[in-house]
Amino acid sequence: MKKSHIKIATTTALTLIIIIISIAAINTTQWAPSNKTPTQTTTFHGVPVYSYKVIQTYPHDSSAFTQGLTFDNKGNLIESTGLNGASSLRRVNLSDGKILQQINLAEEYFGEGITVVDDKIIQLTWQNKIGFIYNQETFDLLGNFKLNTEGWGLTYDNKHLILSDGTSKLHFLDTNTYQTINSINVHDAEGPVENLNELEYINGTIYANIWFSTKIAIINPTTGQVEAYIDLEELAQPHTTKNREAVLNGIAYNTQTNQLYITGKNWPNLYEILITKPK
Repeated sequence: MKKSHIKIATTTALTLIIIIISIAAINTTQWAPSNKTPTQTTTFHGVPVYSYKVIQTYPHDSSAFTQGLTFDNKGNLIESTGLNGASSLRRVNLSDGKILQQINLAEEYFGEGITVVDDKIIQLTWQNKIGFIYNQETFDLLGNFKLNTEGWGLTYDNKHLILSDGTSKLHFLDTNTYQTINSINVHDAEGPVENLNELEYINGTIYANIWFSTKIAIINPTTGQVEAYIDLEELAQPHTTKNREAVLNGIAYNTQTNQLYITGKNWPNLYEILITKPK
């Protein structure tokens, strides 16, 4: 081989090496993690939208038309189910979804939201305009009280019962008389937020399911302003595709472990999730 041919071959080889190194450098730059803070925040109706991470998935009774979900003072999961003839109050084993304790409501009652106040469990009914009071340990019925509205969701802020009635309004009830002493109108930047359903009081704010929505509203309990939404569409969509009524409904916060759980009507799973906020 002539020297000129060797020179050309050597030059070509060097050129190829440089091209390969350049391509590798471009690819490395393209896939390298960025430390930049996003310039835009995802919003809905003028307020931030949070995402989530699934930490753990647990079995859930798919026949349970979940209307209320909470933890008692000992860290046990308590659930209220709806539908006439299928409504119940349950204590559930979180790890395997098995029912540890249950009482069934009379067929005339449609069970709704629940919460725990001291040593009592309070359960709403939908259109019967009656709430039931149970012993937390035994589930013995201690009494009942009348409602001025429909009963949807219920929670406790360590001072008052907070009740939703399917509108944009939240009612604050006295825990002794069960009478309404105050109410707020829930709204975001575009107006009233209707169809407020299952509720949970978490660290000074009210989390609310919105009927037939895949978002949870985080509400300021003083002003009624929605401070953020949690978008759970990806988690809810497989369930609602199979059954339109199998909507996201059920929020439970374990104050002993600071863990948040969600489920839906007739969902076969209950999820522990971690909320992630935009940077």
